[in-house]
Amino acid sequence: MGKTIIAVSGAVAAGKTSLARQLEARYGAQIFRTVRMLQARAEAEGLGLLNDRKALQHYGEELDRRTAYTWVAQDLAPRVAELPDRSVIVIDAIRVRDQLTSLQRTFGRRITHVHLTADLAHLAARYRDRGRASGLSEPASYDLVRADPTEAAIEDLADCADVLIDTAANDPADVLVRCAARVGLLPQLNRPLVDVVIGAQYGSEGKGNVCYYLAPEYDVLVRVGGANAGHQVPTDPVFTHRLLPSGTMSNEAAHLVLGPGAVLDVDVLLHEVSACHVEADRLTIDPRAMVVEQSDKDAEESLRAIASTRQGVGHATARRILGRGEYPGGSVRLAGDVPELRPFTSRPASVVLEDAYSRGQRILLEGTQGTGLSLFHGDYPHVTSRDTTASGCLAEAGISPGRVRRVVLVARTFPIRVGGTSGPMGHELTLDAVADGAGLPPEDLAQREVGSVSGTPRRIAAMGWARLRQAAELNGATDIALTFADYIDSANRSARRFDQLTSRTIGLIDEVEQVTGCRVSLVSTDFAARGLLDRRAWRGHLVEPMALDEADGA
Repeated sequence: MGKTIIAVSGAVAAGKTSLARQLEARYGAQIFRTVRMLQARAEAEGLGLLNDRKALQHYGEELDRRTAYTWVAQDLAPRVAELPDRSVIVIDAIRVRDQLTSLQRTFGRRITHVHLTADLAHLAARYRDRGRASGLSEPASYDLVRADPTEAAIEDLADCADVLIDTAANDPADVLVRCAARVGLLPQLNRPLVDVVIGAQYGSEGKGNVCYYLAPEYDVLVRVGGANAGHQVPTDPVFTHRLLPSGTMSNEAAHLVLGPGAVLDVDVLLHEVSACHVEADRLTIDPRAMVVEQSDKDAEESLRAIASTRQGVGHATARRILGRGEYPGGSVRLAGDVPELRPFTSRPASVVLEDAYSRGQRILLEGTQGTGLSLFHGDYPHVTSRDTTASGCLAEAGISPGRVRRVVLVARTFPIRVGGTSGPMGHELTLDAVADGAGLPPEDLAQREVGSVSGTPRRIAAMGWARLRQAAELNGATDIALTFADYIDSANRSARRFDQLTSRTIGLIDEVEQVTGCRVSLVSTDFAARGLLDRRAWRGHLVEPMALDEADGA
């Protein structure tokens, strides 16, 4: 892809500089202002700094005559040549058709002409409102601006424009997207750049461990859900992520995103940000994410009957719905309303994601809890407050299904639920029975099987095959990450290759693949840095075929 050059024309106050700045902010465009180019030429000719619009207009007309309208192209050609391939260049602005013709001769098909227009009433009102925003000494009225012959004839450029946009009828965001679409800056809607990690059962399947392992392959890490879900990662010491993505510390170069569907406990989040040393420019929190208040936690004390973690997430979610009108439970605060979060909420998640799509960056979306706890697909009322399937998590993140490449379904060999009256889970077992079958110390399992947020001892059960099949169907799974292989046999903890797993474990993996129709691409043998066996034929960042051939040859 070569350089993209956008030549903008339009009347004074039509929105040219606004468009240029948006292109700079969104696409990293390099802006070349003809006003600055005129001033530089005038200084080089000993005329001093021209800071008056009328004087600049006259000087520009003189330069046009003297150079046969080629001065803009002459000044830009060497500067554009120095810029790297794929650069976006904005010329703000051209004023006559012959300037455009000269630019088209110099740059050919790389240049796109965008003309901005508006009725005189809108232009005059904007001119009054903007004051000295241009940095020039301006005429006292818009009529005096229009008295210049070149300015008076500026709409002649509309006839030869590749893109004609009425800025009185289009918001700045509309102007940007129309311009970006014309020059090919908008990313393809159907390019699959997102991989999703989803729990197959009732949560605590080991999603944190899987995401921690996968994260270095991605540019952007996204998480949804609330602080009621703790995802542990195998750092030293072990760390539990309740809101930040689980790959935060395994890929410190990745940008972190909390989507608009997230439900935030501000104290928990700020503690996590501090503990992980996350700077403001690395984390984006969508300003529309919901905030949990202490009253939400208090209100969930009555949910002990379903073994809720009582973190206020469900009540806050309900309050967001009820709070659209008059609501006696108090006003709704979103992330953008919280002063402590403002360093992170300046951009919506959608802007960060679209930037990533434009650059072809890989995105890892980390789901929350498990499919069996889905508000709609779980065993009501023993469910959580959201849809925990891939579709639900995509909606909360603001990612379309067309962006998805892989869905990794994380499934435990022995699923668990929170202890107490947390709902049905098939054929229940005791931890002692599981430990005895695997050759593990019972106290080892008792220590591991407590809620990462609640601290409550867990219940454990045999694999629920029908539930597993349903989870694969609901989530559109492409891969299975099978975790807790050491619960089948403690000997698996020392396995470093697939063939070193016990025969019973390999038999279970075969059956998981038959039931789900998916390859078991990852096998967790232990909660440790080298505790995952990787059988994938894909990576977050794909390796080019040539590189694969070379690797095979080596």
